[in-house]
Amino acid sequence: MQFYQSWLVNFVIMKKKRFSVLGVMSGTSLDGVDIALLHFEEGDPWTYTILKAETIGYSSYWKQQLQDAFYLDQDALQVFDIAYTEYLAGVLSAFIGKYAITELDAICSHGHTIWHRPQDGVTVQIGNRPELATLAGFPVVCDFRGQDVELGGQGAPLVPIGDRMLFSDYRYCLNLGGFANVSLEGAHGRLAYDICAVNTVLNHYASKLGFAYDAEGEIARSGKPHSGLLAALNDLDFYSEKPPKSLGVEWVGAQVLPLIDGFGLNEKDVLATYTLHVAEQLALAVGDTGNVLVTGGGAMNAYLMELLQERSSSTVVIPEQHLVDYKEALIFGLLGVLRLREEVNCLSSVTGARRDHCSGRVFEP
Repeated sequence: MQFYQSWLVNFVIMKKKRFSVLGVMSGTSLDGVDIALLHFEEGDPWTYTILKAETIGYSSYWKQQLQDAFYLDQDALQVFDIAYTEYLAGVLSAFIGKYAITELDAICSHGHTIWHRPQDGVTVQIGNRPELATLAGFPVVCDFRGQDVELGGQGAPLVPIGDRMLFSDYRYCLNLGGFANVSLEGAHGRLAYDICAVNTVLNHYASKLGFAYDAEGEIARSGKPHSGLLAALNDLDFYSEKPPKSLGVEWVGAQVLPLIDGFGLNEKDVLATYTLHVAEQLALAVGDTGNVLVTGGGAMNAYLMELLQERSSSTVVIPEQHLVDYKEALIFGLLGVLRLREEVNCLSSVTGARRDHCSGRVFEP
């Protein structure tokens, strides 16, 4: 009887055309936990509505803990994973209570990336534990990256299938968070890859001046780009690699920060140089004529957007604020819906996995 009931529930979900979910995202820029209450409806194309959305900022304690987690051994990381899962459940429960949410098909959560070394078969996101469903009181779909790495893929980026299904009017979909990634239709399917580090580096140097980030790029605008550092950054080996390719904080710590610090520049000139570097790398990725949907925190960096538009023949489009801020949460919500329907949500043309597949683990409360 239990097997029959489980089969019946799965069958009903797979036949559903409308879904109410929470999309949950925590990125490498450590701004906080993005939570969006979403409605999806099947169609051609699928449609969506962002009903409510908030970013719950990390306290200085949690931000430091997440930064330091990279250095934990396996046992210590296991303990921290449990603590973070409990923290995340509390944040989600507060959001659910605030908006009196009583019905959800699922909470679709990315978790927070600690390690990402797909070339070694490793990607680790914390907060993707069964306890999250138990504590939050709703089904959870999570751990979207692991299966792709097991299939020989990069485990990233995962957003492009959402770009195809929800934003096909744009030639390029550009997301500027801790890292920049681009998504477009190629000759042999959807193509996407990480371009460069963005806010992981910019925020690092802004913090040395006492700021959480460089608001609208005004600090960078006041500095002077250094031609030698710019040339060295543009010469990093990663940029000559062919897609599929992805980046993690390990790369920033091992290659980018030591390179920058070796020039001994003041922070304003570092920010000026690195912002220009990002703009040049973005322009190479979206240089063809077309329209570019730009989302993520970097879209609010007015100086960076000016530099990009000056260097690209494409038209930069910054959408309404909710989409700028919550597009990744939106698409992880869609990935969760596709997982519930047992449909492909991870594209081999993007990640390099051996096949397209349906990724994510489902936990019941």
